[in-house]
Amino acid sequence: MRLGFSVDALLPKARGGGQLRMGLVRLSEEEWLQPNADIAARAEGFEQWSEGVQILPEADVPGEELAEMLGIAGALREAALSRHEDMCLLTKRAGEDVYRLIGAAVAWPSDWHPKDKIGLPLRALHAPIAGYEEHLATGVDRFMDTLKPGAIYGRCNWFVAPTDKRCWLARELPEHAFAHVTPQNAGETLFVRSERQTLRRLPETGAILFTIGIYVEPLGSLSLANIAMLASAIESLVKGEGDRRGAPYYASTMKQYCESALS
Repeated sequence: MRLGFSVDALLPKARGGGQLRMGLVRLSEEEWLQPNADIAARAEGFEQWSEGVQILPEADVPGEELAEMLGIAGALREAALSRHEDMCLLTKRAGEDVYRLIGAAVAWPSDWHPKDKIGLPLRALHAPIAGYEEHLATGVDRFMDTLKPGAIYGRCNWFVAPTDKRCWLARELPEHAFAHVTPQNAGETLFVRSERQTLRRLPETGAILFTIGIYVEPLGSLSLANIAMLASAIESLVKGEGDRRGAPYYASTMKQYCESALS
């Protein structure tokens, strides 16, 4: 399995600090989506956060193609309800040379709002991510243009959150959200969140499907190898993207916990 379906399995494949990179691996059809999804949890997620579904009219036909591919009736929303993964569709509009987000069915966001992103081109979608324009934008554009039907690629990332909820929307300032974390309790109060992302082109409409599988575990439940990786990587998170996710308010405490766990 080139990309597993848990935080512990994904972290060794994720970036451990340093420059942003795509870090894509080729996946087989069997490795594409998580088997045995918790459909009840998916339905509850969409019910509790209905604004996670944002679909432009131009996503209707690709959404129907996707649903048919998965063997269900409906379109994008029904497809995302039937699997563990949130799902987004991107296409180029006539006369344009950029991919835009035309549909999103997201129950478990990592602190983003599809209503603010729908219709935007790729570079604008990623604008808040420090280093994206400098290090990733051109490569991502090239990858999207050359992605062929039938090929499936995956990657993963990680964040540290103050909650184990799969729907993570930061509703308070990070200095408050992480205020309860100490070196003694960080193993139970800090949660490592990993997104297992995949990309493939739908063969009939040519739309690109982007899936996001969410996995969350307490820091203290992870393997010692992964705790060691996080202890090393946390230093780089106090700048750039890590700063946006509130890293300055937990980095020192998390590092102390990790060092103690490893000693």
